[in-house]
Amino acid sequence: MMDVNKILENLINNMSLISPDDIPNISLYMDQVTTFMDNHLYSVKRFEDDKALTKTMINNYAKNDLLPSPEKKKYTKDHVLLLTFIYYFKSVLSISDIKKLLQPISDKFFLTNKGANLEDIYNEVESYMSSISESVLADVKSKSDAANQSFTDEIFKALPTKDTDYLKLFKLISMLCFDIYLKKQLIESIVDTLEEPLSKAEKEKLAKKEMEAREKRLKKEREEREKFKK
Repeated sequence: MMDVNKILENLINNMSLISPDDIPNISLYMDQVTTFMDNHLYSVKRFEDDKALTKTMINNYAKNDLLPSPEKKKYTKDHVLLLTFIYYFKSVLSISDIKKLLQPISDKFFLTNKGANLEDIYNEVESYMSSISESVLADVKSKSDAANQSFTDEIFKALPTKDTDYLKLFKLISMLCFDIYLKKQLIESIVDTLEEPLSKAEKEKLAKKEMEAREKRLKKEREEREKFKK
């Protein structure tokens, strides 16, 4: 049986997570964003020609309200941080689930200069990545050991070693898939408890309504002041 633990160790050791310090503090054009993402996520690409993010993907994220629109075709550091979250989420969650999860973050912390900002949130999340990697490595080793010790019943002893090794690998992959399946179900169940995000049209309608209410209130206050003066 292949050394799955070694494969995972190499994967973790070579994995390059994006640090906010790596992201330029100047706004970037689309081509610069895609190049940056490819250069910093090269270690997690399965095939050489794979792209971390494409122009089409980024445009679709903006169209579907996962990502605020660029300013004059330029993307800020906060845009890149959100794209990094989207990159990791998209292999597990649907577009609608990612939107529901990220919209409160975008609404409250995107390009804010008061209190906690998006970079602070990203740093807090990233700080746990190394401990998660260690936990995953220990878990996979445990599953790998269990798989290696299986298929020892009499019925399997007559099989060629090659076939037995394949069955052990099949069991390991099945265990890993079930683990991912359960965690995915848990994530989706949590996301289902979140409020449905507002569309751009709904946000604009709400903002207009609030502005009208504010103008009405100010008008009433002016009228009361004028009345008091008389």
